[in-house]
Amino acid sequence: MDAQLIAFTGVAAGMVAMPGADFTVVVRNALVSRRAGVACALGVTGGLLLHTALAVAGVAAVLTAVPALFRALRLLGGAYVLYLGVRTLRSLGRPRRAVADEAGPDARPLRQGFVTNALNPKAPITFLSLLPQFVPAGSPALPRTLLLALIVVVLALVWFPAVALLVDRLGRWLRRPRAARAVEAVTGTALTILGLVLLLEPLRS
Repeated sequence: MDAQLIAFTGVAAGMVAMPGADFTVVVRNALVSRRAGVACALGVTGGLLLHTALAVAGVAAVLTAVPALFRALRLLGGAYVLYLGVRTLRSLGRPRRAVADEAGPDARPLRQGFVTNALNPKAPITFLSLLPQFVPAGSPALPRTLLLALIVVVLALVWFPAVALLVDRLGRWLRRPRAARAVEAVTGTALTILGLVLLLEPLRS
């Protein structure tokens, strides 16, 4: 048994499951419908696939080498997350049907999930620094790195749809007017705070 592979799987699982903008946007869409939640989860996984591909290709090194580009991407990502948070908070006083209609077809939640994850420039840099730590010395780097990247994507493909399905399973309770408003208030506030943090952090640096 490859001990390094097991260790990496544990670390990657913790990274994928860590609550953040991805988790919050999946929950928000799953409250609308199961299909919206799963579509959003697949979008997040697609964004993660993009990041791992960039990390494997070494493109993430460019973000480290060009601070202005890294800062611009962070600002763009923060602005998008903040937009989602504000829109969620604005929907609190609206009828549930209107909120569901706003979610639109599956393409919109899919796009939300993808953009939320893809606009996070910290992800490829994290993978760029993490993946080499689990490549055994003397072994070909590319096949091993591809395997590690595949593990991350598979974990995300399991975790985020599972979150969406769990929220949908609890939907009968979560979609009661009071519970739905409470959950939307929490998710909207969380997205808004995350967006503000992502916007302010590069401005301070």
